[in-house]
Amino acid sequence: MSKTVCVTGASGYIASWLVKYLLQRGYTVKASVRDPNDPKKTGHLLALEGAKDRLQLFKANLLEEGSFDAAVAGCEGVFHTASPFTHAVDDPQAELIDPAVKGTLNVLGSCAKAPSVKRVVLTSSVAAVAYNGKPRTPDVVVDESWFSDPEFCKESKMWYVLSKTLAEDAAWKFVREKGIDMVTINPAMVIGPLLQPTLNTSAAAILNLINGAQTYPNASFGWVNVKDVANAHILAYETPSANGRYCLVESVVHHSGVVDILRKLYPSLQLPDKCADDKPFTPTYQVSKDKTKSLGISYTSLEDGIKETVESLKEKKFFVA
Repeated sequence: MSKTVCVTGASGYIASWLVKYLLQRGYTVKASVRDPNDPKKTGHLLALEGAKDRLQLFKANLLEEGSFDAAVAGCEGVFHTASPFTHAVDDPQAELIDPAVKGTLNVLGSCAKAPSVKRVVLTSSVAAVAYNGKPRTPDVVVDESWFSDPEFCKESKMWYVLSKTLAEDAAWKFVREKGIDMVTINPAMVIGPLLQPTLNTSAAAILNLINGAQTYPNASFGWVNVKDVANAHILAYETPSANGRYCLVESVVHHSGVVDILRKLYPSLQLPDKCADDKPFTPTYQVSKDKTKSLGISYTSLEDGIKETVESLKEKKFFVA
């Protein structure tokens, strides 16, 4: 008898890999999607090995209370990955903050009703960790004890960062009150191969650089491979001693460094050779790997991740070289 777990937002980038790995490990997966009849959302999931026998799809909506009850019922583990990730928003409250915060509380509400649930693994983000107005320079080490400051995020109009910060904060308050065992995974910019047929925001960051952009953004980000992130979720669920938060960052690199790696891998590509502004480059910083290493997480190199992303974008015809 295989263990049953739930994955919310299962058609997403990280979640698709998570479903794949869970099926490979013999789990039965109850997966929530917005529209189970949309082949763009479900085709790649139904094609996974083991899906025929051990994957069940459920319709659920982040903003609809109780809509995750059926997907969560009878599950021992719940992986909540569903949360919108986009930078172009007209109404941050409706498009990002409500789905992130209310959606998380909805899923946790369903978990609180299900006595079978032993642990929840929440997909948070480095966005909920590193944005607090403290300087981030090459000698600064960000770790799991950092929390982003909602006021700082509002002042800086970083709406996605705010949505992840408020959602994680609300989640911790809820699980403490209800006595739910929760672990959060806080990845940086996630790259690597795409299983889903649609383009996700973080892979689009690489696509923009190889697709004729004249300049690269003056921004430094942490980067991590999607396969490592999916694997970290499973380790956080399966390891009894796992607790609190886990920041997942292979390395922090300025966009100019990403362009350098692309140039080395694909010398014939037309790549941007100047920064979008004349200001000094946004400094890089460090993110501690101690806690993730203790969980047994090993990292794919940034160079391999970038290569996998480009090859996947070509294969999916987002980019014609």
